[in-house]
Amino acid sequence: MSDHCAVVAIAAHPDDVELTCGGTLVKMARQGYRTGIIDLTGGESGTHGNRDLRQEEATRAAHIMGVSIRLNAGLPDAGLHNTDDTRRTLVGLIRRLAPRVVILPYPIGRHPDHRIASELARDASYLAGLTNFDADGDAHRPEKVLYTLAYREDAVKPTFVVDITDEFVTKLEAIRAYGSQFAGKNAAGEIFPAGGDIYENVAMHCARYGSLIRSAYGEPFLTHETVRIDDIVGMGVRSM
Repeated sequence: MSDHCAVVAIAAHPDDVELTCGGTLVKMARQGYRTGIIDLTGGESGTHGNRDLRQEEATRAAHIMGVSIRLNAGLPDAGLHNTDDTRRTLVGLIRRLAPRVVILPYPIGRHPDHRIASELARDASYLAGLTNFDADGDAHRPEKVLYTLAYREDAVKPTFVVDITDEFVTKLEAIRAYGSQFAGKNAAGEIFPAGGDIYENVAMHCARYGSLIRSAYGEPFLTHETVRIDDIVGMGVRSM
């Protein structure tokens, strides 16, 4: 079977995808789309766990979410750089999965890996479409780039929010698969500063974005381009 996927989320560390857009991946898989994840590193420099344990957790979480394929680029945790070599590595993986849509981290963040992951993945998504770019696989360029906005504390307004009310329990189950990172913890690095139960914070943030579309839970996304609407009669969320 081909490894091609309709939607691929690319992030710096195992568990990043689950926290930011896991519900959306579950929703897309339930709608019949093949979904994929590319973790750029193994998270081996994190305070808790190790590469092997986090790989086991990532595999378990992918199964919970119904993800068709999960790959790891093998780049160094806490040492990501956007270079010719790292772009070439990621281009090969993007060509292998050939997604129509890629979901990337927001390009601003405290953890340098998250910022670099966003820039690296966007550059690689473009370069993957160049026929003569020297990397594995046949040329393929994703059509749409989405940025996750979950847990932003600034005033960035989402382009759209995905209703994950029916998928929220599964998203939370996938997050719980990372016992080394979250069990008994009240902080999660970039995502949550110290204070409060991690799982309650996930619910709070998803409820916040869900409220913007009059749903129980939601995940927010940003696009740089204007979104096209063909049916204004069928648009969701009442204005008054």
